[in-house]
Amino acid sequence: MKEKPEQDADLFRQALKDVTPLPPGNRIAPAAKPRKPVSSAALNSSVIDNLSDHGAGDIAASEFLRPDLNRMTLRKLRRGEWPPQDEIDLHGLSTDGARKSLVEFLHAATLRKLRCVNVIHGKGWRSEGRDGTLKVHTRHWLTQHAQVLAFCEAPPNAGGGGAVWVLLKSS
Repeated sequence: MKEKPEQDADLFRQALKDVTPLPPGNRIAPAAKPRKPVSSAALNSSVIDNLSDHGAGDIAASEFLRPDLNRMTLRKLRRGEWPPQDEIDLHGLSTDGARKSLVEFLHAATLRKLRCVNVIHGKGWRSEGRDGTLKVHTRHWLTQHAQVLAFCEAPPNAGGGGAVWVLLKSS
């Protein structure tokens, strides 16, 4: 027999009646997620940032495929036939900082001969049908990058609408 919500709430309060909250000094702050460092080779080299913010618009593209590629490439990417080999998290960065970090990351991934990477940009604050600025710009920059063949929205367990799986050219 199912209990009513009021009874559930009473049982819950009763179970917690002897519990006292920890004083603020005894609480453990959640540890920050460790960021994967960009290789020093990429940071020390003079990586050219020729990506433009112009024309990004308000709505982020959910997928991208170079015109000379078969649509099966995008389907295989969505299915995870090329699982991401590395990832970058752009949360909390300014637009300029995110662009520079993305360019350096893609350069390092190319040097390491990676085929697929996960770019986490976050969903951003949505208002009136607009996507977050970083989401829109990141996906716009990826369409301009010479090493990017395709991208698609990551599955829910890898970031969902706040991330993209990016297929890079093979060397």
